[in-house]
Amino acid sequence: MIERDAAERGSEWPDGMKKTKQREAVLAVLERAEKPLCAADIRARTETDGSLVRLSTVYRILEILIKKGVAVKLSILGGETTVYELNRFRHRHYAVCVSCRKIVSMDNCPMERFVPKLEDGDFRVMGHNLEIYGSCKDCDTAGSR
Repeated sequence: MIERDAAERGSEWPDGMKKTKQREAVLAVLERAEKPLCAADIRARTETDGSLVRLSTVYRILEILIKKGVAVKLSILGGETTVYELNRFRHRHYAVCVSCRKIVSMDNCPMERFVPKLEDGDFRVMGHNLEIYGSCKDCDTAGSR
């Protein structure tokens, strides 16, 4: 069973996944996160919650959550940075500040009405990956001083 989100799951746990304190801590961080997080940030937030989870353990747990469809792994900045988020079964895109790495969620998909002109007319598009880079307001202001 793939869980839809924290509110729906309540006390349920993903089928076939052993329940441990470390896994609960990592999943709780992802459920509360408002934006994708890198593994180091997830580990830091588990510590803030009172759990001590090693970074290597966080990576192993994230791989399990991805295989179960509970979490999603995103590569941003041309694969330079990897972040993770709870799979909320929504199509999402993000803009990333190239200076401070701040991630800003986009409310729309600029590709919704895009029809690619492909040499192979029999090609069926199944998805896309869109990366938007720039400067956040804080970095843009700091850079213009």
